[in-house]
Amino acid sequence: MRALLVANPAATTTTLRAREVIARALASDLKIETAATEGRGHAVELARQARADGVDVVIVLGGDGTVNEAVNGLLADGPIGTGPALAIVPGGSTNVFARALGLPAEPVEATGQLLEALREGRRRRVALGRVDGRWFTFTAGIGLDAAVVERVEAARAAGKLSTPALYLRLAARQLSGRERTPITLEQPGQEPVDGLRLAVVANTRPWTYLGRRPIDPYPPAALDAGLAVFGLRSLRPLPVARTSAQLLHGRRPPQGRHVVTVGNVRSVTFTAAREVPLQVDGDFVGRSKRFVVESVLAALPVLT
Repeated sequence: MRALLVANPAATTTTLRAREVIARALASDLKIETAATEGRGHAVELARQARADGVDVVIVLGGDGTVNEAVNGLLADGPIGTGPALAIVPGGSTNVFARALGLPAEPVEATGQLLEALREGRRRRVALGRVDGRWFTFTAGIGLDAAVVERVEAARAAGKLSTPALYLRLAARQLSGRERTPITLEQPGQEPVDGLRLAVVANTRPWTYLGRRPIDPYPPAALDAGLAVFGLRSLRPLPVARTSAQLLHGRRPPQGRHVVTVGNVRSVTFTAAREVPLQVDGDFVGRSKRFVVESVLAALPVLT
């Protein structure tokens, strides 16, 4: 089998030596080519070309951002009927999608599981989310969530390390800011839900991790179960503190009059009077007044 290993040299939990060891291990079962990403968007082009070249497997060694780019490259011409499968060797700080697939967090162990999957022909087709043409594997966030991601990316560009403490600190600053444009949630056959200040849409669960602790605000959500939505109508200190405590407690999705949750929907639309930010899989994408989010079943074959 022909394979392309897309490696992000800036991945936070792997070294050059580890990448070389992983590539040699994979070469025992695959005719493998390795390509290091050179900047944002490069993994998209590498994966798109791999599909055009008839490669059998695209293996991503990196975090959620690199995985997202590779997925968008693989699916640039639409869902894959016959074509490359995706495989992941986690190399980022969070690795939400890899965890959702049941992959080990440690890259060498994940490589071992991948080799087993190759030898046993073990793969599954998974549903993915899509927002205005951009694919996502586990989440899309609109409003405050995306504004925090935008700030984190700016901090990382300035040399800060991506840590849970950085996210929490910048989220606290964003809560005290002025970017609170109301967002309206629309679903087919349902009354619109107005006044959201934050909305996150899940293709699976959890939303993210705080260290090893999952942050899971959704009603029952899983790959292939449609989309789930979590929203907040208020960003005042008391409702935010109450919801944050429920999220950290983690026994069930948050509840309260400021909380909105929706489960197992195929499409939702978000609108706002002014442009609001969007993030997908932890990467800031841009701003718009309208976002259409949909679930696409059996979009991508994945080795697990």
